[in-house]
Amino acid sequence: MIKFLIPFFIILFGNQFFVNAQTNPDIGNSCPPKTVFELFKKKDSLIVVKPIKNSFLLVIPVIGVQPATGFSYGATAQYTFKGADVLDKYSSANLGVVFTTKDQLLINAKNNILLKDNKIYLSGDYRLYVFTQPNYGLGTHIIPTHKEDPDFDVESIEEPMDYNYFKFHQTVSWEVKKHFYVGTGIEIDWYSTIVDKNLDVENGILTSHYNYSNQYGFNDNEYFVNGFSLNLIYDSRDNQINTREGWFANINYRFNADLFNDQKSSKVLYTEFRYFIPLSPKKKQFVLGIWAFGQFVTNGVVPYLNLPAIGWDQRSRSGEGYTQGLFRGNNLAYLQTELRFPISCNQLLSGTVFTNFTTASDKLSEISLFQYVQPAVGVGLRILIDKATRTNLILDYAVGNRSKGFYLNAGETF
Repeated sequence: MIKFLIPFFIILFGNQFFVNAQTNPDIGNSCPPKTVFELFKKKDSLIVVKPIKNSFLLVIPVIGVQPATGFSYGATAQYTFKGADVLDKYSSANLGVVFTTKDQLLINAKNNILLKDNKIYLSGDYRLYVFTQPNYGLGTHIIPTHKEDPDFDVESIEEPMDYNYFKFHQTVSWEVKKHFYVGTGIEIDWYSTIVDKNLDVENGILTSHYNYSNQYGFNDNEYFVNGFSLNLIYDSRDNQINTREGWFANINYRFNADLFNDQKSSKVLYTEFRYFIPLSPKKKQFVLGIWAFGQFVTNGVVPYLNLPAIGWDQRSRSGEGYTQGLFRGNNLAYLQTELRFPISCNQLLSGTVFTNFTTASDKLSEISLFQYVQPAVGVGLRILIDKATRTNLILDYAVGNRSKGFYLNAGETF
């Protein structure tokens, strides 16, 4: 997938657009003065610093082009805020609405909110899609290397599909010890009006979605996955918007019930780990970030579209370099490493280089996890749009195996 997004305007509340590196102690860089007159400033000269406000709203109109949706347009908004206490951490809530020339509607709402002096942690992911997206089969063996098949084209394995998708995932966790949270959540997924465009049973033309649904007894036109989860979280990050040090771990165990016709009970384990290592005590933007997660169907079966897949994490950021949903499987593991570094002295511009690896299994084809691994590499530019929250506008370009993509978003990839 190639995705091209153009921001038309940015509305900022709470802070100035540019960063004054020499009056912001958090930046910690050693850039020289910009003018010779600054060399003769008195040490006791009066410097007036505006108080830092605790909220920030970013609104970006969006234009996009990608094979699955055609031409798209809409807007996305992110609200970042914190309490009055100096120890309170920033929280964020996002809302995006996009329309496409294929008569599609994509509505996303996300939240990661800390309340009551960081003692309550809310995390939510809501979606309403009138959607089109190709499927490509299961496992990471679906794309051969250039050596194995130099003429292979990803479009040759596309299986176009239309469907409606409603998602409601919300967890709430309580701090039981410093940085440790325990909680529960409700998780609902409803896929309806599924149209498998390549399917022609009478003429023997079958698809991966149909074969999987037929094998495990799912209705291939509509299905529900409804359940609850138990969560264990550790979060010592200094700032979830743009982390420079600390780590985050999450274990989510989901129990899906058999409540409706054609519904199957199942259990799904999701584990996630993020670790941020500051590489310089003076230049705090030099950070090595590590993001790893795994999603495993440990018991029972889930419908095809609900199987673990890249690009379907809460912020839809995994698998840069590949189209959303290209790799899907009964189990999936993902690893990304990212080096973040400053470009300009005033920290307005910074950059990243990153790499990621994806592996997925396919039980029907007896393809195990880690048997095939698909890599990608990329570079990114960061534009600082709010110094208090350290919110960046990010532009990434990534190249994978027979695939590439351009991405623009608000906030870090992880």
